[in-house]
Amino acid sequence: MMTDSINSPASGDWPALLKDAARTGGHGLRVARSPEKAVWKFRTASSIRSSPLLDDGTLYVLSVGGVIYALDAASGTARWQVQIAGQIHSTPSLWGDAILFGCDDGKVYALNRLSGAKIWATPTGAEVWTSPVIRDGIAFFGSADTRVYAVEAKTGRAKWTQALGGRIYSSIYAAEHQLYVGCGDGSLYCLDAASGKTLWKTPTGNGIDSSPVVAGELVFVGSEDFYFYAMNAIDGQIRWKYETGLGIASSPAVFGDTVVVGSKDGNLYAFETQSGNLRWKAPAGEVVTSPPVIGDGVVCIQSGGIRALDLATGKEVWHAWLGGSVQSVPVLGSDTIYLASLGGEVYALR
Repeated sequence: MMTDSINSPASGDWPALLKDAARTGGHGLRVARSPEKAVWKFRTASSIRSSPLLDDGTLYVLSVGGVIYALDAASGTARWQVQIAGQIHSTPSLWGDAILFGCDDGKVYALNRLSGAKIWATPTGAEVWTSPVIRDGIAFFGSADTRVYAVEAKTGRAKWTQALGGRIYSSIYAAEHQLYVGCGDGSLYCLDAASGKTLWKTPTGNGIDSSPVVAGELVFVGSEDFYFYAMNAIDGQIRWKYETGLGIASSPAVFGDTVVVGSKDGNLYAFETQSGNLRWKAPAGEVVTSPPVIGDGVVCIQSGGIRALDLATGKEVWHAWLGGSVQSVPVLGSDTIYLASLGGEVYALR
């Protein structure tokens, strides 16, 4: 594969899984109308477990088979595709003219998103299922080798590494000076962004694969111990917690004073952020492991298709079923919804 360099300056930070607290992929609160039909379908050569990204008319899709596709969002035709050595479970991030993602070969890659040319690749000691996040020109990510890495987003050059107490499948939330990340040892860690030093850690009763989100002075995260937690972002003290029916691998989404998360018990939960009061609980039909995405007045979740629930009440507004099981996150475009399935299909619904 030919190499390239990042030619444009950073187009803004990408500090969290799917960029922001509402998990919108940077699109803000889009209207999510009930789709009437599939305007195109693209089939990849293998399953898709990460979430697609949409930017400037291009939909980026990463398959488990290690192929990255850049699709024309209007027609579904491939602009380019690149094969990487290992399988891919990582949801990508965008920074400047680069797309960054982790790989099961233990590396994190940066590709030129206009051409697919490799910019850099940096190794870790095990698979990287997490999403790289970028703040102030530094990319942060965790690996199953138990370490958190900080590298220059432009070059991949290492800044620091920090070992934690277990494997890391939780994507980091990068605040201005702190990093928040869940760990397989059952703790939520807060690290100093400049050095990687552990500032605090708060244990839960089981591993944390959920990716945390910070809103105000609180950090929210789910655990495999069945509980959803709100912790003080400064010192890690537990402010409140709520027990669901099974473990939580879903990553929460926040808008205003509402935080929404899915559970493996098949339900979506909405809480008042400060008090932890349950606002509503709604069945999603099957095990929920994907993050919810908040749109204009609705929250969308992929579970055997896509459901749109009223954000205030949890009542179903509409749903669209697809032929195959769906695990990743819906992409809400201006007039089109994009979905990727475990079977390797990508749909554009309108």
